[in-house]
Order: sequence, then C-alpha cells, then structure tokens
Amino acid sequence: MAKLGYLGLGIMGYPMARNLRRAGHELWVWSHTAQKAVRLAQEEGAHACSTPREVARNAECVFVCVGDTAMSEQVILGPAGLIEGVSPGAVVADISTISVSASLRMGERLRQAGAFLLDAPCTGSKLGAENAKLTFMIGGEREIFERVRSFFEPMGSQLFYCGGPGMGLRVKLAQNLIQSNILEAFSEGMVLAVKAGIDPELMLEVLNNTAARSGLIAFKAPYVLRRDFSTHFSVKWMQKDLRHALELAEECHVPVPITAVTAQIYQAAIARGFGDDDFSSIIRVLEDIAGVQVKKI
Repeated sequence: MAKLGYLGLGIMGYPMARNLRRAGHELWVWSHTAQKAVRLAQEEGAHACSTPREVARNAECVFVCVGDTAMSEQVILGPAGLIEGVSPGAVVADISTISVSASLRMGERLRQAGAFLLDAPCTGSKLGAENAKLTFMIGGEREIFERVRSFFEPMGSQLFYCGGPGMGLRVKLAQNLIQSNILEAFSEGMVLAVKAGIDPELMLEVLNNTAARSGLIAFKAPYVLRRDFSTHFSVKWMQKDLRHALELAEECHVPVPITAVTAQIYQAAIARGFGDDDFSSIIRVLEDIAGVQVKKI
C-alpha cells in the first residue's frame, strides 16, 4: 500500500480521506481545523499532522481538497506548505476547483521543486464522497496520472483524463456552468408553476417524464419540496466556481450571458444569508420575490 497525504477535511474531504485509509493506504492528514485530523487519526488510524509540510515529507502523493484558490495557494506554496517538504518525483493532486491560471502557476513552482501537479477537481457532492462515487476530471501529464490512478479509485467511480495542465479544471468549470444554469432554470419554472396555481409535485412528475428531465433536478427536487436545504454542496462554493467559469469565458472570448445572470442569483442568495446552505437553496431568492414557496401541498 502507498504512503499518501490528504489536506482539507471538510464536508467532502473527510469521507474521501477516510475512504483512502479504509482502502489500506497509510495516510498523513492535515486540516485547518486540527481536531478533524485528530478525529480521523483516532477513528481510522491516520497520522494527524500539524502542517502541510509535515504531510509532504511523508507522502508520495498528496491530495488537496480546500475551498478556494487562496486556500490552495496557501497550503501548497505558503509558509510550512507542501512545497517545503515535497520529495523529488512526488505528486500533488489538487481536487479543489480553483482558478486555472493559479493552478498553472503552482504547477510550475512544484515542477521547479522536482514534483508534479495534477488538477483533479471532482463532482458528486457529499453523498458521492461518502459512497466513493465521485467523478474526477484530471489535467496534467498523462504519465503522472497513470502512475497515481489507483489512488483515486477508492474515492471515485469515474476518472476522466482531460489533457494537459489546467484541462481538468476547464472541464469542471464548464460542467458546473451547465449544472448551475439547469438549477436556475428549474427554480424559475417551479416558482412560476406554483404562482400560477400548479401543484409542484405534478409539475415535477411532468418534468421527470418529458424531454425536460434532468438527473440533477430529479435528485435535488425532492429536497426542495420538503424544504431541506442541508448542505451537499454550498451556494458560496458554486458561486465561486461560476466566477472562475466567467473568468475562463472572458479569457477564451466566449459570451455566456445566461451564466452572468445566474451568477447574480447565487450572489443574491449569499447576500440573503444562504451562502452555507445547499446550492438548491437559490430557489428561495425567486420565491421571496414572487411571494410563494415550492413545497409539498
């Protein structure tokens, strides 16, 4: 079994790291909230570390799962970061969804230190992490990915190699752009339906049996109808991904007008205090404007 590292033990990171340990790998872990690393050590036999540097000194491959670009840069390049302890030939797989340009810069810094970076964002939310059913989109040198492919398998059921450095992130951002707009369209349509006097359960049944069917909506709608906005993937992180998608679109000179509006709905949800709730909670922005609630009758 391999010597692996894991940084970031949040909603998704904790179960992902746990799955690596349960697969038999020796595991060194660090979290901004130190108690989470201690808990994983006590429950699963991982090694709790005080810094990312300590993790890097013990691992041949380190997974990073943090919230945003600044956090990723801090744990990889900052004081006591991975770059200070990484061994020649080691691999850093950044699962975080961050800025493409920042990821490319970090990859070059690690290469100068003799290590390799894979951008490897994933999708599947909390349940996918818990059940090892995540989908990974990987960018970087193919040879490096193939070397560590088996380390991803205890965490995900689908691995897509997307191309060179930055390509995994580009695929993830395009995917989340589509996903966010689908949920916004669902929210608009369901609020309109309820305002027009339509039973939301009937509306959902129609959606699920016509060309408008969506796997995302089939999963999220029951939570909305029972007013359960407990977090699988938060509004604030999806809004962050939309911001990076808009940056990528600008770099590529691609107009994305619908996405620009959708991003403002997510920002409005954050302004109304829903930032830490599941991203399906954006429907409440439109409900408040229309004066209705989409719920079981």
